[in-house]
Amino acid sequence: MTGGIDIHAHWLPADLFGLPPGAPYGPLRDRDGELHLGDVPLSIATRAMSDISAIRTDMAETGIAVRVLSAPPFAFPVAGPAADYVDAFNDSLAAAVADSEGALAGFGLVPLDSAVTATTRLEALAATHGITGVAIPPLLGGESLDSGVLRHVLSECTRLGLAVLVHPMQLSRPEWSHHYLANLIGNPVETATAVAALLLGGVHEALPGLRICFVHGGGCAPSLLGRWDHGWHARHDVRRDSTRPPGEAARELYFDSVTHDRALLDLLVERVGKQSVLCGSDYPFDMAQSDPLTFATAAGLDTGTLTANARAFLGWAP
Repeated sequence: MTGGIDIHAHWLPADLFGLPPGAPYGPLRDRDGELHLGDVPLSIATRAMSDISAIRTDMAETGIAVRVLSAPPFAFPVAGPAADYVDAFNDSLAAAVADSEGALAGFGLVPLDSAVTATTRLEALAATHGITGVAIPPLLGGESLDSGVLRHVLSECTRLGLAVLVHPMQLSRPEWSHHYLANLIGNPVETATAVAALLLGGVHEALPGLRICFVHGGGCAPSLLGRWDHGWHARHDVRRDSTRPPGEAARELYFDSVTHDRALLDLLVERVGKQSVLCGSDYPFDMAQSDPLTFATAAGLDTGTLTANARAFLGWAP
């Protein structure tokens, strides 16, 4: 394969811009070619999110041979039943992948209102050519990956051989209402919470076949692993549900390269090893890594290693 595999990129067809029922952010709107979430400008061209030809052009310009598309996080069905929306997205994604001659793959959506509906859709995704897994939020209704529907999804993905991409939702808090802090601080904290829940909650040990990736370089998690290890050794309540310190177990997870800082990417590689890092772009957002392969390889992650890691994560043959 010439070029790399980008496992973190977003796409949403224009006919689904209304978002799932009860979505907390309001519908997506096209205003003179620019995309808005409700009334908030997203600083990206509408076609960059919805037009496959724009995605393919960006891939050619950045040396990406295969891009794995997932819904933007504001399209996650987190506010109740949304089976029709999930089915419409998954059907559109499957069609786009099928028409791409191998250049695109996909992470589908899954209903998050009940375990039964989640299982039904996950089984359908597992039978769909080119759909390699599912994208989910790190938090749902006060729970994370160690409980509730999210825990069920991880178990079912392990059973079905589906990969899992965990993407934060930029949840709002009053103290983060200015300067885009819901993204700049909130996203890394959401992701770190999910990593901790997976490791300290014993989920990773219970599901050894789970292939799971945390975007944005794992958020705050790499810089907190030492603190978590100390707490794990010092406190019974921290290690109650796990048998291995989190810093050791984290080397068996996957993280993408979207850190925006070479020193942080170096730290990620040091803490989890080269075998755990995947190339990601976060296309087409303004917080994307615009030249993902160049950024990742500058940290000593050669394209061959990144490609091998991505294929292992996605469950593709070497």
